[in-house]
Amino acid sequence: MSGGTFVGMPAFPEAAREAVGNTTLRANLRHATHTIRDKRAKAVAELADWAELREAGKRVKDHTLRHLDHYLVRLEESVVRAGGTVHWAADAEEANRVVAGLVKATGETEVVKVKSMATQEIGLNEALAAEGIRAYETDLAELIVQLGDDRPSHILVPAIHLNRGEIRDIFEREMGSWGRPAPEGLTDSPGELAEAARRHLREKFLRAKVGISGANFMVAETGTMVVVESEGNGRMCLTLPETLISVVGVEKVVPAWRDLEIFLQTLPRSSTAERMNPYTSMWTGTTDEDGPSAFHLVLLDNGRTDTLADEVGRQALRCIRCSACLNVCPVYERAGGHAYGSVYPGPIGAILSPQLRGTRSEIDASLPYASTLCGACYEVCPVAIDIPEVLVHLRERVVQGGAVTRHGNRVTLKPAKGHAAERAAMRAAGLAFTRPGVLRLGQRLASRTRRLHPRTLPGPGRAWSATRELPKVPAEPFRDWWRRTRGGKTEGDGE
Repeated sequence: MSGGTFVGMPAFPEAAREAVGNTTLRANLRHATHTIRDKRAKAVAELADWAELREAGKRVKDHTLRHLDHYLVRLEESVVRAGGTVHWAADAEEANRVVAGLVKATGETEVVKVKSMATQEIGLNEALAAEGIRAYETDLAELIVQLGDDRPSHILVPAIHLNRGEIRDIFEREMGSWGRPAPEGLTDSPGELAEAARRHLREKFLRAKVGISGANFMVAETGTMVVVESEGNGRMCLTLPETLISVVGVEKVVPAWRDLEIFLQTLPRSSTAERMNPYTSMWTGTTDEDGPSAFHLVLLDNGRTDTLADEVGRQALRCIRCSACLNVCPVYERAGGHAYGSVYPGPIGAILSPQLRGTRSEIDASLPYASTLCGACYEVCPVAIDIPEVLVHLRERVVQGGAVTRHGNRVTLKPAKGHAAERAAMRAAGLAFTRPGVLRLGQRLASRTRRLHPRTLPGPGRAWSATRELPKVPAEPFRDWWRRTRGGKTEGDGE
């Protein structure tokens, strides 16, 4: 992985085409996403004030983003006051350098990790390996992905693309080279698989001196970090090691302790369809003889303040990583997460990755088109991110180019390659829609020549009409029909 992009990945349409042809993958995804979203709908329906909670979460996030400089400074002061140390990282390279330096200072060559999308985003495991440090993932799904030398394909369930038989084969084949081997005669029973993982990981937890985590939320008021999870591995990583290093995106801060009351209701229901997470771990700095003796917080930017500068796109930074949008997306359900070429798959990845990384690469320029714009993602988002709005906004950026903020500087992007026909079509449409006479002439011409219209579009338009029927042009434009029928009025009607 390089710069958050999976090396060698093609653009989304090509990757999705291959994924859609994998019937096993589609069956795994369909079963998992339908199960999760059905359970989520029931959990959300239990709350009569869900709409109010959703709006409250949106307002807290928007307020925090508008005053992010203030709350980050307050967070740093609170963490330091509680005995922690804060490090600021402008990009992935700096964050990896800081973490590697902190681990090497302890003299250790192994670390245990609780699931963290921020560390996946920056390629921390690979950076640590280059420094002779081995990182062990302890979340069950992340362990499966790591043992299988695979990539995560879902925000909440990284191994959603694998079935139980495939997981058993990975455990039997790979566990021994990472530590305690899988037991002989292992079956694909969920209980046996979980027990094999538990025994494998237990020795890691008891031996590790350094733990690495992310955080779901950071409370500026108190300097408190919050991690919610379902397996207990996070609690082990956060309490047993002597040194704890948390790598967290700057957008995860919330102003006050009371704000957690909102998100600790909406996050579990939107992600795991639970009323509350089985494990909610909170820590504030260090405490004598309780938990790690050294705590380091690495605040990660890596394109976030550039995203903040975009008035439309900044709403993506509200995301609390619940994955609800993935589970309702018809595109994700068929293509899976790998096709997005990023640790952030699905609808949220289609708007977040092109903003964090820019749209210069073929992968990122294609992601805003990885959507039907059906709006299901917006309907289930617990912080009301209007993903379709941002998708259209980013499509305009890809096609037209224009001014954006990159690395803190305003730059002008050139239009992406391969969109000349789209630009020409949009300019022609703009010309027609701003000139009523031209629009009227075009409509009449289209109606009178409708018998000559092809069933499929030629040239670049072939990709669109290959999977859709062209709409039939009416025999008479609406404007002419309205004038002919006088707007449906009779002789006796007034004007």
